[in-house]
Amino acid sequence: MAKICILDAKTLGEDADFTVFDEFGEVVVYDTTSPENVVERIQDCDIVITNKVVLNGSNLQHAPLVKLICVSATGTNNIDLQYTQTRNITVCNVAGYSTRSVVQHTFAMLFYLLESLGYYDSYVKSGAYAESSIFTHLDRPFWELYNKTWGIIGLGTIGRAVTGIAREFGCRVIYYSTSGINDNPEYTRVELEELLQTADIVSIHAPLNERTFNLLQYQHLQLMRPHAIILNLGRGGIVNEADLARALDEELIGGAALDVLEREPIDRENPLLNIKHRERLFITPHIAWASREARNTLINEIANNIASYLSGVPKNTVGTTA
Repeated sequence: MAKICILDAKTLGEDADFTVFDEFGEVVVYDTTSPENVVERIQDCDIVITNKVVLNGSNLQHAPLVKLICVSATGTNNIDLQYTQTRNITVCNVAGYSTRSVVQHTFAMLFYLLESLGYYDSYVKSGAYAESSIFTHLDRPFWELYNKTWGIIGLGTIGRAVTGIAREFGCRVIYYSTSGINDNPEYTRVELEELLQTADIVSIHAPLNERTFNLLQYQHLQLMRPHAIILNLGRGGIVNEADLARALDEELIGGAALDVLEREPIDRENPLLNIKHRERLFITPHIAWASREARNTLINEIANNIASYLSGVPKNTVGTTA
């Protein structure tokens, strides 16, 4: 029987059920693992499950028994894939488990910001509505999605799912290919500048890489329509946060909703925390992926990856080109 350790179980939620792994061997669960504790926790393990804990040559060299690393995410940037290849360590990830969750959160963030839901909720609960002389309150006007232009940056699985719902609301959808090679005839492909100039909503669902880092800077935000809203559910670092704070303060755009940041948890000195027009910004702490269903699927897929590996036919493996 294998010895398995989970290095950062807390990232999967307090309600996560890890008993699915018991059939494979002894399971040791750690809520979090600091860099200095990695070696002692993996050194006698056969299988390591990690979400964000970094595994590389400096710690894996002290863990000669490790044969399988299961990443409890899609991205594997925390694993030194070149080193694992030299050691013949199999690395597995899980893709597609959170698509519905991220799409749902995309629209939740949009509507919260677009319709000033926080303001209107506070208005009623403050007692102000009870003192109103009319039945309604229209201090924060909002617009409909119908006949508006939705610009997608990153037309992958999540991006395409978002476009399907946007079209149901009557939106015209355009997209920008961050790789330059995605040419989907079902949608209108445009260059970044055109997308920013014409879109009422800019929705980001792209990975972070050398092509997307700092993709949207101040000069790009200046191109946008004054009522436009940016939604970033891709990766922090795609939108320059200092430039975004400036654009919001200068009222160059209508608003921004972010589920991802360049540094997570957020840096206390992040300029987004001190903007003048706080009502124009909505931030959630990287939770779009994390519906209960998505996390359950993730855990079950990790178990499937372990079972496949132990059966001699590993799946969802990644290599140095992942």
